[in-house]
Amino acid sequence: MLTVEQLRQAVRAGEVDSVILSFTDMQGRLQGKVIHGGFFVDSALEDGSEACNYLLAVDTEMRTVEGYAMTSWDKGYGDMVFDLDLDTIRHVPYLDKTVMIQTDLNYTTGERVEVSPRSLLRTQQEKAEKLGFKAVAGTELEFMIYNTSYEDAQKGNYLNLTPANLYNVDYSILGSMRVEPLLRDIRNAMHEAGMIVESAKGECNLGQHEIAFRYDDVLTTADNHTFYKLSAKQMASQRGESITFMAKPNERDGSSCHIHMSLRGLDGSLAFWDAEKGERTALYDHFIAGVLATMRDFTIFYAPNINSYKRFAKGSFAPTAVAWGMDNRSCSVRLVGKGHSARMENRLPGADANPYLALSAMLAGGLYGIKHQLELPGKIDGNAYESDALHVPRTMAEARELFANSEIAVEVFGQEVVDHYTHYADVEIEAFNSSITDWEVRRGFERH
Repeated sequence: MLTVEQLRQAVRAGEVDSVILSFTDMQGRLQGKVIHGGFFVDSALEDGSEACNYLLAVDTEMRTVEGYAMTSWDKGYGDMVFDLDLDTIRHVPYLDKTVMIQTDLNYTTGERVEVSPRSLLRTQQEKAEKLGFKAVAGTELEFMIYNTSYEDAQKGNYLNLTPANLYNVDYSILGSMRVEPLLRDIRNAMHEAGMIVESAKGECNLGQHEIAFRYDDVLTTADNHTFYKLSAKQMASQRGESITFMAKPNERDGSSCHIHMSLRGLDGSLAFWDAEKGERTALYDHFIAGVLATMRDFTIFYAPNINSYKRFAKGSFAPTAVAWGMDNRSCSVRLVGKGHSARMENRLPGADANPYLALSAMLAGGLYGIKHQLELPGKIDGNAYESDALHVPRTMAEARELFANSEIAVEVFGQEVVDHYTHYADVEIEAFNSSITDWEVRRGFERH
C-alpha cells in the first residue's frame, strides 16, 4: 500500500502514470475511471472527481431502470462525488505503472450516499465502534477456472466450456499443480498489492479452486475482496482463460463465500471469549443469535442474484437450515476456534455475494442481537439438513418479500436502503421472469 506522498513521488519519477478511482456498485462490481497520474496529483487529488449517479440505479446489463428514489430522468441523473479513501492506494501489479484507490460516494451536497454498498458497511462499522468494538472478518471465495476465454465463452453461449480440471480436485496437490501457474500469479500479485495471502486449494467442482487471505477489519476485507475478484478475472483473461464467481454455474457443487467474523475491543482485547473460563462470552452468544434471527430477512444481501438460490440444496455443503453448530458444516452458522481465533463462520453467502452487503448484513444482525440481548437457540449436533429448523429462502422472490417487510431491516439499515434494494430485487426478478431459459426450450420445443 502507498501513502499519498509515495504516490506523488512515484508519479514524478515516472513509475506511475495511471490512477484508477473505483467504487463498488450494487452488483459488487468495481466501477470508476482511470485518471492520468500527473493530472491526479495536480488536480484530482485535491479537487476530486465525479460519476453519474445512475451507476447505483442500473441492472446487471447496465440499463437505466425506473423506480429508484435517488435518481431518474425526472431528476436529471446528476453526479456523485468520489470521496477518496487514501488508505487504499495500492499498486495493480498486473498492469504497468498503475495504482488503484477505492472510494466512498457522496452527493454533490456533501452527504453520504447511504445506499452505496461501501456506505452501508461503513455505517455498521461505525455502529460497532460506538459500542467499543472493532469488527474483523475474512472471506473465503471459491471460483471456477475454464481454459476458455471470456470472448469464446460468450460466442458459444457459455456452453461446452473446458474446465481447468476434469475431476474433483478437493485438496488435491496434483489438481492444484495443474493450474498452479495462474494461481501462483494471482497469489503473488495480491501480495504485491498489499494483501496477506494464506493459501490456495482445489475444490470439488470441475476447475474449482479457492485462494484464502488473512482476516482484517471488515471494510478492508471488503475492499480486498473486490480488488482480488476483479484481478483474478483480469489475470485469467490475460492468459486466454476465464474465471467465474457464479454461485451455481452448473449442476455440480456451487461456489461459496464463507464469511468468518468476530468482534474485538478497540484495544484488540477479546470480546467473544472469556479467557479465564475458557468459553464463549454472553456477548458472543447474543451476536450469533442476532445473525440467526435476521438471516432470513437479510438473505437478499447474502444471496443477491436469481442464481444464488440454486446453491441451497440438501447435502451440498451449502446450508438450507437457519441453525448453528460447533464445527458443523451442515449448519448455516459454524463456530470454530478458541481465544483470539474464536469466530463464527457464515456459510450462507455464495461467491457472487457483494462483500459489502453480506458483511453489512452479518454485522448488523450481530449488533442487533447484542442490542436486544437475544437468547441463543440450542445448537445442532447432527445433520442440520434433516432438522426442523427454519429454512433459508429458496427463491429470490421469497427473500425479497422477507426483506421488504422486515421491521428489523428498517431499524438497522433505514427505509431508504430497504426500498432501494427491494427495487433491485424486483428488477432482477422481472428480468428473469421475462426470459426464456435453455431448460424451457429443451423440455418444450418438441414434447409440449
